[in-house]
Amino acid sequence: MSGVRVDGSAGDVDYGEIGGGYRAYRQPEPAIQRAISEALSGSRTVLNVGAGAGSYEPVEREVTPVEPSETMRAQRPPHLMAAINAYVEDLPFADNEFDAAMTTFSVHQWGDLEAGLAELRRVTRGPVVILTCDPDLLGRFWLNDYAPEVIEAEASRYPSPRRVAELLGGDTSIRPVPIPLHCVDRFGEAYYGRPELLLDPGARRANSAWSFVGPQVHERFERTLRVDLDSGTWDERYGWLRRQAFFDGSLVLITALPGE
Repeated sequence: MSGVRVDGSAGDVDYGEIGGGYRAYRQPEPAIQRAISEALSGSRTVLNVGAGAGSYEPVEREVTPVEPSETMRAQRPPHLMAAINAYVEDLPFADNEFDAAMTTFSVHQWGDLEAGLAELRRVTRGPVVILTCDPDLLGRFWLNDYAPEVIEAEASRYPSPRRVAELLGGDTSIRPVPIPLHCVDRFGEAYYGRPELLLDPGARRANSAWSFVGPQVHERFERTLRVDLDSGTWDERYGWLRRQAFFDGSLVLITALPGE
C-alpha cells in the first residue's frame, strides 16, 4: 500500500517517529465522548478504525479496534481489546458485520478516502460515525497568526465534511462539536485558551500537522509566542479566550445512516 511506514502506519504520517508519547497528551475528552456515544445510539457491536491508543472507544459496547501502526497498538491500555493490524481500505470483515462503525481524527490520513468509506459502509449495518475537522474552519484558531504553515498543512490534508457525507450516502448529518476550555484531548485547537501549553515540544509532536513543517517553523513559533506571552501581546489579542468555556473551531461529527 502506498504510504506504508516501517511500523505499519498508513497515509502520510509515520507514527513510529511521532507517536511514542501520544497517549500522554491525547486522552478522551468526556464532552466529545458523549457526542460520539449519542451518535452510536443503541449499537452493541462497534468497529473502530484507526483506533490508535483507544481514545473514545465506548467501553460499554463490544468494540473491534483496527489500527495499522505498531507504535500506536502498543500504547493501548490493558483493559481494551488488542487492535487488529489492518487497513481501512481492505477490512477483514463480512458485509454488515457490525451494528456501527466509528473513526476519530483519522480520515485525513487514509491512503484512499473513497475506498475506506466504502469499506466502512460495507461492513456496517447501522450508523457510521466520524470525528474529523472542517479544513475551511481551521483558520479560526489563533495559531494561524504564529505558524500559518501548520494550519495550511492541516487544511490540505482534511477532506471536506460534505464530501465525506456524500461518499457515505444515506441519511447523513454534520454537526459542529464545541471544544471545552480544559479539553484533555490535546489536539491543536484544544489549546485555544491555554497557549503556554503548546510551547511543549511533546504537545506539538502529538499533533501530526507539526510533522509537516521544518524545525525553523517550530523555532520561530516558540520564539514569537514566548515574546508575546511575556509582553502581554497575546493576551491583548486573545486573552478573552482564556475565559471562554467552549471554542467553536473546526471539529465536526459526521453521522451516516444507511439508505433505504
